[in-house]
Amino acid sequence: MGGLTRILAIDQGTTSTRAMIFDGDGQPLASEQIELRQHFPQPGWVEHDPLEIFDATLDVCRGAVAKAGIGMSDVTCIGITNQRETTLLWERETGRPLANAIVWQDRRTAEMCEGLDIRRQGDAIQQVTGLVIDPYFSATKLRWLLDAVPDGQRRAEDGEICFGTVDSWLMYRLTDGEAHVTDATNASRTMLLNVHDLQWDPEMLSLFDVPETMLPQVLPSSSDFGITSPKALGAEVPITGIAGDQHAALYGQACFDPGMTKCTYGTGAFVLTNTGNRPVISKTGGLLATLGYQVGSRRVYALEGSVFATGATVQWLRDGLGMIDHAIDTELLTRETGSNEGVYLVPAFVGLGAPHWDASARGVMVGLTRGTGRAHIARAALESTAYQVKDVVDAMDDVAGRRRTDRPLRADGGQASNSWLMQFQADMLDRPVEVAAVQETTALGAAFLAGRGAGIWRSDAEVAGLWQASETYEPSMGDGERLSLQAGWNDAVKQAMTR
Repeated sequence: MGGLTRILAIDQGTTSTRAMIFDGDGQPLASEQIELRQHFPQPGWVEHDPLEIFDATLDVCRGAVAKAGIGMSDVTCIGITNQRETTLLWERETGRPLANAIVWQDRRTAEMCEGLDIRRQGDAIQQVTGLVIDPYFSATKLRWLLDAVPDGQRRAEDGEICFGTVDSWLMYRLTDGEAHVTDATNASRTMLLNVHDLQWDPEMLSLFDVPETMLPQVLPSSSDFGITSPKALGAEVPITGIAGDQHAALYGQACFDPGMTKCTYGTGAFVLTNTGNRPVISKTGGLLATLGYQVGSRRVYALEGSVFATGATVQWLRDGLGMIDHAIDTELLTRETGSNEGVYLVPAFVGLGAPHWDASARGVMVGLTRGTGRAHIARAALESTAYQVKDVVDAMDDVAGRRRTDRPLRADGGQASNSWLMQFQADMLDRPVEVAAVQETTALGAAFLAGRGAGIWRSDAEVAGLWQASETYEPSMGDGERLSLQAGWNDAVKQAMTR
């Protein structure tokens, strides 16, 4: 199967842009990565420069191809995976961005969301889109941009302006304006798509006053999305796979059967569980019904719980407090402690996601004493990741009606390499945690989807046969200790919440 297949996966994330080359056995051959600058113009606002995103994408693609010892014309196909919900506007004729991208973490539309909630739109929005009202999603960000850009609404109605998430932006630029498209997973995160029929929903477009003329065409995750322009990458290469990062990770983790669950530990932590061929609209637990992926006509849905700050908490220890030099320092410090000694950190830097959905929550640290040191704070930061993921998994189990301790959690992302955290996660969940052999499963999933679109693999079963675990962590904590730790965390969360 390996042969001469070379798949280029573009992974445009929140804090970096990466490109990887995979062979026909799903094995990584080369990688290139560039850090992405974050812009914070006001408290609670987070922006990216669209041109920086595109330029970095070109640079990492060229770099990965060079490291693999091939030319761009040797690439079989391209898959794209991207930070979701991040919202961009650009001119249709020139491709010029009209503003910085508003990042998924941005909370500037919290008041707008509160207004929607007051108008009792929550049930209607959830029934149609599977999502809850929150600044996280694209619709209110798009509404804000249309109001902020000079003459934005009129220009959008006249077809002069394009809206897109990062995948659409990259497609438009990579094809020199030929393709204004998105895939169904990214579209399902905008709060404008009907999650049942996967079409832009007239009711949602009317609610947010969004002209349909500015929206991209929605295609399955494995499709003929377009062909790169030689002006962009120097060769014409088919782009045959696109998915939002968490959906790509679900596919890259080969979670193809209902009940299979994965967690990607990145800037935040994102838990998705396969719910089969129908969306599950959950009235409790703050979970989202979303499209898991679509290959051809086959749709697989998922329940998702989004945690906003996990890896970002470690970044805060490093960049905000200057407490550590490298992420691995948190594991080394934590191993110096025998317990958390009652210290809990709730990293609600941009509010709380699932299962609480409190946009106004703010971070707190509780249980400090004169004896609290760096090691306790580092431990509290790592523990906060495991507690937040457990909150989401418990909510998913409640929807399913039973605890699925027999089902391993498949883990990937940066923090999955932290062995202390993964063991603590298994202990708190009371279920095994399997760490994927290829940690960059978002990129791998994009490669798998592109390969499916290009006919390299003809079934999910073929893809599943390529998946491997590098490590499995079995739970070893007693029930009493687990319940005590969880109670302390629950008390801390109450102090962070505002409602």
